[in-house]
Amino acid sequence: MGKTRLEAFSDGVLAIIITIMVLELKVPHGDTLGTLAPLIPAFLSYVLSFVYIGIYWNNHHHMLHTVTHVTAPIMWANLHLLFWLSLFPLVTGWMGENHFASLPTAVYGFVLLSAAIAYWLLQQAIIAAQGESSVLLRAVGRDWKGKLSPVLYSLAIVLTFFASWVSQLVFVFAALLWRIPDRRIEYVLKHDA
Repeated sequence: MGKTRLEAFSDGVLAIIITIMVLELKVPHGDTLGTLAPLIPAFLSYVLSFVYIGIYWNNHHHMLHTVTHVTAPIMWANLHLLFWLSLFPLVTGWMGENHFASLPTAVYGFVLLSAAIAYWLLQQAIIAAQGESSVLLRAVGRDWKGKLSPVLYSLAIVLTFFASWVSQLVFVFAALLWRIPDRRIEYVLKHDA
């Protein structure tokens, strides 16, 4: 299978995830600004998840540029990542509807942690398929952001049972780390050309 089919499938799934998330936002009944107030937690939860999906989409796109041929392990690792990302609408809605209560926030953190691990596994499957001269391996190097993110998500999961708002700050901080697509891949591809 060519990588364009894998990219198209992944892009379609991510577009559906975003669509489902926005459809989970409830339409307010009323025509005043006051009717919007109860929607603020759900909307903030949506914005955070939308940013995370955007981050995954951007970095996934850059990572797949290094793929020369798609192997079965790459396909399964990609599906594994998409599985965890497909849970975003559920955990986003649950966390927002319950005003960032501890358990929904912890489950949201668990899904973020699982998606980060799944992304790393996809990265490793691509590196394994590329062998000794892996473009992706040269691009990611020591991958400090990839190693720090699971630590942050794990910390946020624990912190949510003490102060849920601190967990939210950790989630936002982790998203800010990844807000710019990984330029290392672009740099290596440009210099290899």
